[in-house]
Amino acid sequence: MEVSDVQRARRRIAKALAPTPLVLDHALSDRLRRRVWLKAESLQHTGSFKARGSLNWLGTASDEELSGGLGAVSAGNHALGLAWAARQRSVPVTIVMPENASPFKVEGSRALGAEVILHGDINAAWALMHDLVEERGLTLVHPYDDERIIAGQGTLGLEVLEQAPDAQAILCPVGGGGLIGGIGVATSALRPSLSLIGVEPSGAASMAHAWAQGGPAKLDRVESCAKSLAAAIVGEHTYPLSRRHVAALLAVDEEAIHRAIRHLLYQTKLVAEPGAAVGVAALLEDAATLPPQGDIVVIVTGANLGSDELAGFL
Repeated sequence: MEVSDVQRARRRIAKALAPTPLVLDHALSDRLRRRVWLKAESLQHTGSFKARGSLNWLGTASDEELSGGLGAVSAGNHALGLAWAARQRSVPVTIVMPENASPFKVEGSRALGAEVILHGDINAAWALMHDLVEERGLTLVHPYDDERIIAGQGTLGLEVLEQAPDAQAILCPVGGGGLIGGIGVATSALRPSLSLIGVEPSGAASMAHAWAQGGPAKLDRVESCAKSLAAAIVGEHTYPLSRRHVAALLAVDEEAIHRAIRHLLYQTKLVAEPGAAVGVAALLEDAATLPPQGDIVVIVTGANLGSDELAGFL
């Protein structure tokens, strides 16, 4: 994948998705004695960055791909983004989510017109979706291991480069690797001196596992409050992109994620779901080795959680 793919994706989705803002985190900036910016994808359409990739996928889809309807497996944010993008083209969508998926995301996806099936854990959900693809003739839209999805997510990186000309590091949450892969394509081409750092929950560190194994390898167990990052295995596309473009991978534990959610809410006035808070968690825990100078950008990927879910972190 080339930066031109990401640039074309940006032109494709620009009319529907305006750039999200950078918000200065005053408390972290004071603590680190440098500017720390938060890329507020929590303010994006459908409440997360996933709308970018879904809209780009729909914008490049053939009539044949759309004719039988679309299918996807999702913890929720991909479901919301795909349902929203597909509704604009009146294309039916079937989503399989794990049984422990956020009720907020389940209800939101159904409100956008998707058929949502709750089934088992993430591995069981994938098994059912593969059956449904065969039975119903659905076109599978992978949540992260698809170059059109990755290019759409990478548009976020183009925005960061324009909005933060003094940035020397980006901290990005990692689940399946689509977002950090797309950002990496953009930043490596246009600002190669910038350090791209991935952050995973310690209970779902599938990219670090892939790095250790020399390729995508399924985790035996995934357990984290950060359900949006709970991919059991990274992608055949996203793994090599991460090795090529990511400087380091970090992991943060559950307590650190809880503290980061509270920091975002009380210090920056941003609501964030657990998976969106891991980059802030890494800074609060002093887990990242940062460049000696320059601004830091942290991607806050989404804010899709209900009031009952948010209360559990406060």
